[in-house]
Amino acid sequence: MLHTKVVDIKDKKLSIIDAEKFISSSDFGASIFFSGTVRNQNNNKSVTGITYDSHDALVIKSFEEIYNEADQKLKIKDKAVFIEHAKGFLNLGEISIIIAVACKHRDEAYVLSRYIIEEIKKRSPIWKKEHYQNNETDWLKGNPIQYEKN
Repeated sequence: MLHTKVVDIKDKKLSIIDAEKFISSSDFGASIFFSGTVRNQNNNKSVTGITYDSHDALVIKSFEEIYNEADQKLKIKDKAVFIEHAKGFLNLGEISIIIAVACKHRDEAYVLSRYIIEEIKKRSPIWKKEHYQNNETDWLKGNPIQYEKN
């Protein structure tokens, strides 16, 4: 069971409540909620906010691929996964990504949650522009999109 979405924050904020509703089931004994938030410092610079941009269709495709790969690589078959990423300008403390997973056991939930966020950071076409106190901005260097040969 999978939910994925890129959320334009002009229309809606990311919500842990939405994630909890999606993964809630008596089939699962463990739930993990990860939220990434905008912090005030990066590389010794005072950050005032971040603008996220993305190629939405490819982001959704990457989320789906990561979910499907978890079946093969992690052998976690019974799971519920909720992934939403923000698009647009976010202030300090606002949520940029929510990953919620539910599995039968806690070790599976921890492993799956960590796998998803690390793969998203490596593979999903999401770009981040930091805004600083001195009114400067900088697009941060990301990871090149890499495709593994299986």
